[in-house]
Amino acid sequence: MSISADILRGHTDAIILARLREGDSYGYEINRKVSQLTGGAYGFKEATLYTAFKRLEQNGLITSYWGEDGPGARRRYYAITEAGMGQLAADRQEWDETKDVLDALIAKEG
Repeated sequence: MSISADILRGHTDAIILARLREGDSYGYEINRKVSQLTGGAYGFKEATLYTAFKRLEQNGLITSYWGEDGPGARRRYYAITEAGMGQLAADRQEWDETKDVLDALIAKEG
């Protein structure tokens, strides 16, 4: 499977929000899940992921807190907010509409 990073780049926030809809998580775990869901075909660069977290938090779409995972490095966890759930719903609708337009424009004839 070949996935164009350019196509997915514009949906980074929606991808993160969708993962957080499933429950609070931290950066590495979110990236691992994205890779797992795409069969290893896609993953975020660390800088992209943490820039998105900062942007989402500044916009009130997620919150963050330090987890208590026991020994070792503490992890920063992220949680989706009500505003984030609303944004995810809007992003999903936009994706569905975009997909319909692309299907109409590049669908095979007959």
